[in-house]
Amino acid sequence: MATRRNRRVMEQLLQKETKMNTEPERKFGVVVVGVGRAGSVRIRDLRSPHASSAFLNLIGFVSRRELGSIDEVPQISLEEALSSQEVEVAFICSESSSHEDYIRQFLNAGKHVLVEYPMTLSWVAAKDLWELAEQKGKVLHEEHVELLMEEFAFLKKEVVGKDLLKGSLLFTAAPLEEERFGFPAFSGISRLTWLVSLFGELSLVSATLEERKEDQYMKMTVCLETENKSPLTWIEEKAPGLKRNRRLSFHFRSGSLENMPNVGINKNIFLKDQNIFVQKLLGQFSEEELAAEKKRILHCLWLAGEIQKHCCSKQ
Repeated sequence: MATRRNRRVMEQLLQKETKMNTEPERKFGVVVVGVGRAGSVRIRDLRSPHASSAFLNLIGFVSRRELGSIDEVPQISLEEALSSQEVEVAFICSESSSHEDYIRQFLNAGKHVLVEYPMTLSWVAAKDLWELAEQKGKVLHEEHVELLMEEFAFLKKEVVGKDLLKGSLLFTAAPLEEERFGFPAFSGISRLTWLVSLFGELSLVSATLEERKEDQYMKMTVCLETENKSPLTWIEEKAPGLKRNRRLSFHFRSGSLENMPNVGINKNIFLKDQNIFVQKLLGQFSEEELAAEKKRILHCLWLAGEIQKHCCSKQ
């Protein structure tokens, strides 16, 4: 049964790729909002000769900085991007605190939207924006490149069919400005997305936040439970000089997985995400697939909000 289902999934993916490799009947005009690391990668991919890029026509970029142009791509104003009939798609690559406002403006202007995670810094806002996208008949896609990484593909194979007893995921990195990137449960939502994607919907048991602002130190400790009551601990620790690192430990009835082996280099993960977005524009995702993705994203945003409430109530 599982083999037939896997074969069917592979056939569907091949069909989608085949459709994308055909000559496009039309191109969607795209504007990139924000030209930091993610925005620069998006511009590079849009200008490269890839299958999904053939369906997209880069019109320009929007930035608060006066840059004029980047690699011959012109800077345009936000007002021009919103009002132009040429622009049909917005890639929102700005800091997280600005996502909600940009998404709302572009959806109201009748544009499709791709946004880097997290979509918003609140579950209520995300739910509202998805309803707006559905009212407008537009695609709203939240990027999750962490699900396209080689490490996640390895983990997915490792945990499938196994009975989890307990697990933990620790992430360390340099600090982020909360005003720009949100509370740690939102800025670190890719780790939460890993756990939910691997083990299903989770419930919150407890959450604490330790801070030493004079040292720019932060440690968030979150205790979660699977539907089978198996405990999962998620820790985000950030301070100047801390290297970006991920450590995990999963214990199953049939054995344990301690830390991540070297499973290869992550290649073109933003391009892979662009491919998924174009498939959505072309109507190549089923209603069931879209509904499952929406449910997962909203669940993670809801959990992040609950974690923030728990941490703030104890300070």
